Amino acid sequence: MSDKTNNNDISKLSFEQAIKKLTDIVSKIEDGQISLEQSLSQYEQGMELIKHCREILQKAEKKIEEISKEKEK
Repeated sequence: MSDKTNNNDISKLSFEQAIKKLTDIVSKIEDGQISLEQSLSQYEQGMELIKHCREILQKAEKKIEEISKEKEK
């Protein structure tokens, strides 16, 4: 799977789905279930998942701020 496809797949995940995938990756790495090379690949995917989650949270925060401003009017 290419990075581009991987990034597209990640961008379609909900926050909850991304957190679940991230948790699974951490478990695999911590339990030593995968090789060092696979660990590095999974770590890279995990970093992309974290980036995606942060983007979702930033959008939610922005929306909350907009709602709060509207309620103050």
